[in-house]
Amino acid sequence: MVRINRITRGVVKATVLAKIETFNPGNSIKDRMAIRMIEDAERDGRLKPGGTIIEGTSGNTGMGLAIAAVIKGYRCIFTTTDKQSKEKVDALRAFGAEVIVCPTNVDPEDPRSYYSVSSRLEQEVPNAWKANQYDNQSNLKAHYEQTGPEIWEQTDGAVTHLVVGVGTGGTISGTGRYLKERNPAIKVWGIDTYGSVFKKYKETGVFDKNEIYPYVTEGIGEDFLPQNVDFDVIDHFEKVTDKDAAIMTRRIAREEGIFAGNSAGSAMAGLMQLAPNFAEDDVVVVIFHDHGSRYLGKMYNDDWMREKGYFDLKGRLASDLIAVGIGGDLVTLECGVPVERAVELMTSRDFSQIPISREGRIVGSLSETHLFAEIVRNPDVKRQPVETIMQPAFPFVDASTPVEALATMITPETTAVLVRDFKTHKTFIITRTDVIKALA
Repeated sequence: MVRINRITRGVVKATVLAKIETFNPGNSIKDRMAIRMIEDAERDGRLKPGGTIIEGTSGNTGMGLAIAAVIKGYRCIFTTTDKQSKEKVDALRAFGAEVIVCPTNVDPEDPRSYYSVSSRLEQEVPNAWKANQYDNQSNLKAHYEQTGPEIWEQTDGAVTHLVVGVGTGGTISGTGRYLKERNPAIKVWGIDTYGSVFKKYKETGVFDKNEIYPYVTEGIGEDFLPQNVDFDVIDHFEKVTDKDAAIMTRRIAREEGIFAGNSAGSAMAGLMQLAPNFAEDDVVVVIFHDHGSRYLGKMYNDDWMREKGYFDLKGRLASDLIAVGIGGDLVTLECGVPVERAVELMTSRDFSQIPISREGRIVGSLSETHLFAEIVRNPDVKRQPVETIMQPAFPFVDASTPVEALATMITPETTAVLVRDFKTHKTFIITRTDVIKALA
């Protein structure tokens, strides 16, 4: 444990301690539950000698499984999403794992999702076992038996709050359950991200697909409810934007000398948002899940940060454009409607592009140029569902994104961006024409 000093100074009254998990063999907290899942599966016969370990992973769990597989003689096949850092994929392959990269912006049930592909492989590959970190209770048990007791002992029982980014739910639920058994007064606060369903589900009991949209932050948030997320253990969820998480990730390195990953940035940013809730005699433990070396091409790369609009640049922001009427309210088209309906809507509304949705969730887009090309190529396509010709979804950005950054994001392939105003929970679309108006 390392005390956080500079970032919290003058803002957080409590003592803040970071539990740094980068010293595990795979440089992340996921090593704990990876080996526990394997050993439990070996004991009950689900994983047999010479077998193949299959898992859908954002990278860190895969690393733990891959290291154990090298020692124990297993083959590994992992599925991951195209939003994960290249460093994570390369690291998995360095340990001999086969990695299949799947699209991020699809429903978990979609046959292309990394959840579905890993489940299919489990059925197709002989002598295969899927770890299933999201629902496998060995994940939660590892943290109940290890992480929780360590935090209790390292703080001499003085811990009053646990702050953790929530993905599979194993870390926060296992650790939180143990700590609350020792002291029921301990508060367990989960850090969520915009685009994830956890916070609203905790507060309302409603699984709202309208909450789901693509986000950049890695390792936390989900578009489904893993069985390892124990909502009874978690007292509160705090959402953090992609931008705030990325900026805080860099601050942790530059101000605290700790080279931590993206979920640590989210957790610290969420902790800072919660600052008014802490008293001077509180002891807050925040978990730093993984190592910064896995994000060298992203949060620790100036060009990437600039492209995403995360650096504070001078000039107008996306929110300024929306305030003066540049950029429009979001109008979407359901993916199951026929292409001819898209033609009618885009013609009547004079749209050059339109987002495509499935049950309220943005899953793709359609541009006028692409639509024209598809109809010329095959006139019968007009009677087919829009999803058969849709293009990738437009990127989401924060309303605080500078117009200069928006200009670099809009390309011939990406003809618009979706601007999310987190204060009003509204989404707007900004096109190339809108940016030209703003810069003229």
